[in-house]
Amino acid sequence: MTGNTSNPYRTNLVPFTTDQRSLVGGEHGLLQAVLQGTDDGCTIRVPITIRKRGGRKLVVAPDGAPWSPPRPRIDSTLIKALARAHRWKRMLDDGRYGSVTELAAGEKLDRGYLGKILMLTLLAPDIVEAIMDGRQPAELGVHVLREGFPVEWGEQRADLVA
Repeated sequence: MTGNTSNPYRTNLVPFTTDQRSLVGGEHGLLQAVLQGTDDGCTIRVPITIRKRGGRKLVVAPDGAPWSPPRPRIDSTLIKALARAHRWKRMLDDGRYGSVTELAAGEKLDRGYLGKILMLTLLAPDIVEAIMDGRQPAELGVHVLREGFPVEWGEQRADLVA
């Protein structure tokens, strides 16, 4: 049990597992959370069903639909493009190549393509983090970013993430 004894609205947290039949009550159970604060208390009941599928425990909502947290949508093409852009920028910064034209020739790529991918290094850090975590909007891909985007981070957030 966890709780702050000085706070009259403390919450007692009870770890919930499917093995605790007193909480689950069999296949169709009730998950209970009790908020202590008054003599009466407050009980929240959530009807759930827990099923085993492929060795995993699955929580099924009352309407019968399986519930799972949204899966991240990892776009490996976009992540590879970000990695290449930062690698190429580092090569330019280190002086290995004097220009984008030399870099494109050295990498045997079209200069226009390389220049557009290099623009990905200008993305706002939180947008890059969202891409790496798979939290970017579904329509945001390399094909969209190659068309161009604002350099200002605030405008990027408004245009790309909104």
